[in-house]
Amino acid sequence: MATGRRAEMMEETRAKLIRAARQAFAAKGYSAASMDDLTAEAGLTRGALYHNFGDKKGLLQAVVDQIDAEMAERARAVGSRAGNDWDGLLAEGVAYIQMALEPEVQRIVLLDGPAVLGDPAGWPTQNRCLQTTTRTLRSLIAQGIVKPVDPEAAARLINGAALNAALWIAAAKDPHSVQEKAVEAFIQLAGGLLRTR
Repeated sequence: MATGRRAEMMEETRAKLIRAARQAFAAKGYSAASMDDLTAEAGLTRGALYHNFGDKKGLLQAVVDQIDAEMAERARAVGSRAGNDWDGLLAEGVAYIQMALEPEVQRIVLLDGPAVLGDPAGWPTQNRCLQTTTRTLRSLIAQGIVKPVDPEAAARLINGAALNAALWIAAAKDPHSVQEKAVEAFIQLAGGLLRTR
């Protein structure tokens, strides 16, 4: 019983720190966010941050993982409403690209995340998305909708195109105009995989 309560308290502490960090990183950016301020906001100590995440960078990783997982889930939800597997795949990619217009996603995931944590293509959430896209493409190839191409290679290129489009949008002076161009190009590029009837 005590072990269960302790695990529950540890999870609550982690959730409080992630929530406070998410707000601070979104409002001020990673480098300007003070660990003292965000731990005080959570009603916790720096020791709790170090114990749960190791350091500020570890906390950023947890925040990025949370937001990136939410983005993937939202993209999947959009894709599931499409008429078929191909349209769903495109809709997921477009949804991911469009999320780059959201200030929290821009600052935390697409600007600070890569600057502090390195190449997003190696993040755990990106790898899960890659596996999902690979499975979808394998199915589309088996159905004869997509040309017979290596599904992992195609998945890496499709996901890479969506990720790079999102990074481009986040760094752009006029994100809305870049987003329109990026979505159009993404759809055209992905369409090259379709079998011609």
